[in-house]
Order: sequence, then C-alpha cells, then structure tokens
Amino acid sequence: MEETLEEAAVRELKEETGFEKIELRQLRAFSAIDRDPRGRNISVAFYGFATGDIIIKGQDDASDARWFPVSSIPALAFDHNEVLKTALNAIKFTDF
Repeated sequence: MEETLEEAAVRELKEETGFEKIELRQLRAFSAIDRDPRGRNISVAFYGFATGDIIIKGQDDASDARWFPVSSIPALAFDHNEVLKTALNAIKFTDF
C-alpha cells in the first residue's frame, strides 16, 4: 500500500531474481476474472532486459529461480503463458 506499481516491480524483481538497476517497462494489466483460482487477482506485468552473464539469486519463494531457453519454458501457473506470450510479442520475439 505504500509503493507505486513501478516501485513494487523493482522490489519484486530484486526479491525474485537478485537483479537491480534494470530499466523496467510496463507491459499491460491482466485482469480476466478467472485468471487465478485462488480468488480475484489483477496483475500489472513489466519487462526489462539484462545484459551480460547474470546469475539469478532468488529469495524466499523464488529460491529455485533459474534461466530457461524461451523455446523450452516449463509449465507456468495460472495465465502466465499468456503473460509471457504477450511480452514476447511486445518485443517482437517470434521463435516461441
């Protein structure tokens, strides 16, 4: 309640991956009524680009975070496949 969407995205990126100082851009909001079986949930997705050989250091619930080739992403929860496809289309990545 005490942070903007942009501040929350930067905080979550650091918590989930250990990444800092990556410029994030807002992708869009995802608000399908049934997108999360646990209850009503609206997500605003952001994306950014990392350069170099960055090692992921996720914390807490993301301690198993790791890189995957876009062509072999494992099963994702809820509507996260739609979120990923939307992001890949936004950056014109067509090999998915």
